[in-house]
Amino acid sequence: MRFRLGLIGLGPSWATRHRPALHALSSRFQVRAVCDPVAHRAEQIASELGARPMEGFRALAACEDVDAVMLLSARWFGALPIFAACDYGKAVYCGASVNLEAQQAAALRDRVRAAGIAFMAEFPKRLAPATTRLQELMATRLGRPRLIFCNERYASRGDDGDGPANMRRLVEMVDWCCYVAGREVRCVTGAAHDVTAAPAPENEVCGDYSLMTLDFHPGPEDSCGVMAQIACGSYVPNNWSDAASFRRPAELQVVCERGIAFLDLPNRLVWFDDAGQHTEALDAERPVGEQLLMQFHRAVSSLVLKSSGLEDAYRAAALVIAGQTSHREGRRIEIT
Repeated sequence: MRFRLGLIGLGPSWATRHRPALHALSSRFQVRAVCDPVAHRAEQIASELGARPMEGFRALAACEDVDAVMLLSARWFGALPIFAACDYGKAVYCGASVNLEAQQAAALRDRVRAAGIAFMAEFPKRLAPATTRLQELMATRLGRPRLIFCNERYASRGDDGDGPANMRRLVEMVDWCCYVAGREVRCVTGAAHDVTAAPAPENEVCGDYSLMTLDFHPGPEDSCGVMAQIACGSYVPNNWSDAASFRRPAELQVVCERGIAFLDLPNRLVWFDDAGQHTEALDAERPVGEQLLMQFHRAVSSLVLKSSGLEDAYRAAALVIAGQTSHREGRRIEIT
């Protein structure tokens, strides 16, 4: 089955992830309409894809020849395109960071549930070959995780084209840690370093460094719980961009019962156990962008509503918001 898509916003990953994936999966997806705040860019991309430019996201969602909406940038629109898709019963692929307060995030989740549409949030770290291999090793050689350290350091551009620079990264990192831990979070502690004197809005992650600690509930077979520490920093100025990769820590370090693993996405994994060091360079059958779209295709075409993406996205966003609250109020936030 070939689904007709409407693109809303062209985010920073359009050229490297989404466009190549749509081209490779042209037998499953066809772009019919494009909406972007920059009208010239919408016209250009629409012309290249054989689609038509649209002046607004509601008009795009209302199109009878659009089956699903791909929200790739929410910089100007926020969550409004998702509400519009709900109004017209269109499936949603959300590849954008939507900055919401806790109450707004809950309202959005409930609206998507009530509409009964397929919803998928883009979490590429889950599908990386290194993450898949780590899951196999934890099930066979390394055992259950105990400590997780997640790090990202990048050159600051002030804005990554999709809202405050740290927000999207933090949501993806939180979801990644939850996915690897396989447990529910019981409390969150957050801290941030702000380079400006002005206080940050409640629904934004500002500053040049954010730190979160997630404490997970222990499983029935665990002698102790799992803890994850997430560090996301944009403190390297753009004109010093080479410094961002100098002696960079592993993107994910996982301490397990019988060993330790170091991951650098998408395909590098180094792990240690009693036998010593093991280095693996992994290959995937398809790029992550294609795997994500294939997953979305299955969600839309399935007769069983796929709502796990919605719950995962809500959980990750709610935990980031809890971390912001912890930083502002100077206390640990219990998760209910």
